[in-house]
Amino acid sequence: MKFPKVFAGRRYAVLGLGKAGLPAAVALREMGAEVFVWDDSLAAPADFVRVLPSRVEGQLDGLVLSPGIPHGLPKPHAEAAWALAHGVAILTDAELLYQAVRAAGSKAKFVGITGTNGKSTTTALLAHILGVAGVPCAAGANLGPAALALPLLPDDGVYVLEMSSYMLERMVTLRFDVAAFLNLSADHLDRHGDMAGYFAAKRHVFDRQDSECTAVVGVDDEFGRAMADELGGRAVRISGAAFDVRGARALPGAHNAQNAAAASAMARALGVGIEAIAEGLRSYPGLPHRQEEVANIAGVRFVNDSKATNADAAARAMGCYEKFVWIAGGQGKAGGIAPLAPLFSRVEKAFLIGQDGPSFAAELEAHGVAHEVVETLERAVPAAFGFCRKVGVEVILFSPTAASFDQFANFEARGERFAALARGLK
Repeated sequence: MKFPKVFAGRRYAVLGLGKAGLPAAVALREMGAEVFVWDDSLAAPADFVRVLPSRVEGQLDGLVLSPGIPHGLPKPHAEAAWALAHGVAILTDAELLYQAVRAAGSKAKFVGITGTNGKSTTTALLAHILGVAGVPCAAGANLGPAALALPLLPDDGVYVLEMSSYMLERMVTLRFDVAAFLNLSADHLDRHGDMAGYFAAKRHVFDRQDSECTAVVGVDDEFGRAMADELGGRAVRISGAAFDVRGARALPGAHNAQNAAAASAMARALGVGIEAIAEGLRSYPGLPHRQEEVANIAGVRFVNDSKATNADAAARAMGCYEKFVWIAGGQGKAGGIAPLAPLFSRVEKAFLIGQDGPSFAAELEAHGVAHEVVETLERAVPAAFGFCRKVGVEVILFSPTAASFDQFANFEARGERFAALARGLK
């Protein structure tokens, strides 16, 4: 269903016309709002008024700020600083979706899922389970599609939203009927200052919940246990170690057991029966770029784990294979690959790419791991394949443990290039 003109008479500015900003601008206008847009590098559609928010005449009801644009640390964008100084609310599109749904009269439930790792898989998995159970459902936000690109659901519908820490800091009225905190490890510290700031940002997923709501918390790390303790008796504690996913082919490893446990607990809270949950886990097809087998050539499996942009994510994939050839590198995060040292014995050889390939090489050298700096995927993929054929290793794991922006637009583009190169070896 389409939304009625629930924002008639309101005025919004949208700063950043990327994958969330442009859909937000279009949806807000379709809902009756007057919309002003700006992007420093992307051209605005011809039928929108292109103007900086601070130059708009009259009062704005809100500024929709692209998640990648800071309003605090490390330094607020000038327009965000202007908005804060002038009492203009800085919003996420998920907040506006919630307002629109409620203004349209729908009682559809909202689910919010956050964590450093696993939130995309858990979001997609829960949506799949709800689909198996016949529950009207729409999934998106940080995972995509953008929140304001989702349709209006009926009263018995469920919105399943993947929420980044950036988005959670920009909620005003949004209340999640069911919310999940999966885990926490070092990431995005430039935006949150330190782990305490990162923890506080993730804590917002439980804002405004009451006794009718459900809080699901993964307790497989110290931060999850601290979050569960803080929430007290209303926290539903889940652990991957206690959940059996042997029948789910697309959910390998202990980390996916945690994802499955979280999705199952949330589905139960939403009234889904055990049979539908079991079928959903069994039939879940998986997500691209997350331990995705993209080719199998001459007995060598090519595993695309491009979504692994930090050591914690890479460890989850590396723990699934006894021996493998590793392709890694890019823009390394704080700590680099040092936390992965306990898993280095599984690496037959590493082929390193990108900006921080040399620093990764130094870490591997210190641990006696065979490696080669090859700089690009175009060199890494055939070199890794040739090495596998030579020594009899059956898995090439592309788990970069780094951001992609030194060589690619995003982790998706990086993973697609790996897959294309692998398939091209045929």
